[in-house]
Amino acid sequence: MNSLSLLKIAKQFDAPLYVYDAEKISSQFKRLTNAFKGVSNLRLNYAAKALSNISILRLMDHLGSGLDTVSIQEVKLGLTAGFKPESIIYTPNGVSLEEIEEASALGVQINIDNLSVLEQFGSKHPDVPVCIRINPHVMAGGNSNISVGHIDSKFGISIHQIPHLLRIVDLTQMNINGIHMHTGSDILDIDVFLYASEILFETAKNFKDLDFIDFGSGFKVPYKAGDIETNIEELGRKLTTRFNEFCKEYGKELTLAFEPGKFLVSEAGHFLAKVNVVKQTTSTVFASVDSGFNHLIRPMLYGASHEISNISNPKGRERYYSVVGYICETDTFGSNRRISEISEGDILCFKNAGAYCFSMASNYNSRFRPAEVLWHNGKAHLIRKRETFHDILRNQVDVKELFESPEKIATK
Repeated sequence: MNSLSLLKIAKQFDAPLYVYDAEKISSQFKRLTNAFKGVSNLRLNYAAKALSNISILRLMDHLGSGLDTVSIQEVKLGLTAGFKPESIIYTPNGVSLEEIEEASALGVQINIDNLSVLEQFGSKHPDVPVCIRINPHVMAGGNSNISVGHIDSKFGISIHQIPHLLRIVDLTQMNINGIHMHTGSDILDIDVFLYASEILFETAKNFKDLDFIDFGSGFKVPYKAGDIETNIEELGRKLTTRFNEFCKEYGKELTLAFEPGKFLVSEAGHFLAKVNVVKQTTSTVFASVDSGFNHLIRPMLYGASHEISNISNPKGRERYYSVVGYICETDTFGSNRRISEISEGDILCFKNAGAYCFSMASNYNSRFRPAEVLWHNGKAHLIRKRETFHDILRNQVDVKELFESPEKIATK
């Protein structure tokens, strides 16, 4: 998508606004599929938590993707979007046994990441196929908030607990059909990921009736020109060779599964915000937009860097700006960025806004969450309406009678 198209969309639907490019999502899906074309059975399960709009989920289903879910609500969204139960994997963390049983009753693939729940579930439902999430104790790279395969992580069953795990499986006679790991986002070193994969292969040898091995995801995408990214093609070549070798050793053609989220939707997303005020202080020029971390929290939460451009004046003289929001706390999207000269009323575009952006939006300061638009086959389609004041009040219960005076109540 170019700046002109985005500007037209902003004029049509107003700002702030999220816009997603369906063609970019499709091309990323094809790129990942092609990287592993040497694998007989490949399954890509889109990580719904990255961007869970039902129209995006329908697009993923149309592309042939499965679905990775982490909550019963995401499971139900997936089913509503048309995914078949068997194409959905449910990988929660710290949820109740009741929620896991509810998901299991819907027919989706269960993935369990702790010994206590494994024993409870296996004792009650020994015939239900279960995948086990292993913690390989490997730091694959990226922010500590999104790296989840290291020794201090709350996710997965430690590789040092394999003997205990095997004892539970033996005593319950439960059906283990998959082994899973997820190191977290921003894989910087392919060799580190391959090292973690070897741990998973070694663990898989303990189970004789597996159908698949799930390597999670965490592929890094570029956030600016020249930025480092996971070399998917190199990873595809190396892991494909090793996976095929393992299948021969195992004596069975297994399915190789991944759970890409950010890789598929990050670069497809654009967040558009209107400039309210250009404010010169003694040391800084602020461009204040009609948004804040209630709409895009990643820069404040993770220190994420989103490229910002002025699509209203793309060829203007570049100046330095600190782009900030309207929240009553410090909400800086970017400090001292070189951006084409900004005037009040201009539309700024934040790139890489497809993953973990709208999905982490809130109503902080009682602000409305923005609308979402899907750009598909050269046309803009509204896929989420902008919230209104009615949405703010919708689930609140006004107990005003508790605060009425006795005199007023007596007159009723």
